[in-house]
Amino acid sequence: MSHPLAERTDELLSAARTATGDELRSLTYFTRETVEQLYLRSDLNRTADLIGFAENERQGFHAQSMYADTQLGDYQFTVRVFENGYLTRVIANDHGVWVTTDSMEIDRFEELASALAVILRSFDPS
Repeated sequence: MSHPLAERTDELLSAARTATGDELRSLTYFTRETVEQLYLRSDLNRTADLIGFAENERQGFHAQSMYADTQLGDYQFTVRVFENGYLTRVIANDHGVWVTTDSMEIDRFEELASALAVILRSFDPS
């Protein structure tokens, strides 16, 4: 059986590009054990500490269960705001992605998260 990421990288990238357009900076896939950068815009340097970022973003696995059954509803996604752009984390079951973007309208984050969550959920057999 092939790894789901090998079959879904183009699909994840396409969904991210559709939602963010030219503002897309990077796309990184992660699980509890692995991290793999799937895309980095050509004008950016490969200087990010992916392992460090992954450790921080893995906290979202805990958030899924921590926020379950609250009056807020199920956890959907996280947006972090930085001086030069945004980081959006989407987790579904045991995998997630984070996407970095330049500045963009807030409603596009919801579109981005929704499209990526559908793909991530499809990684898991029904």
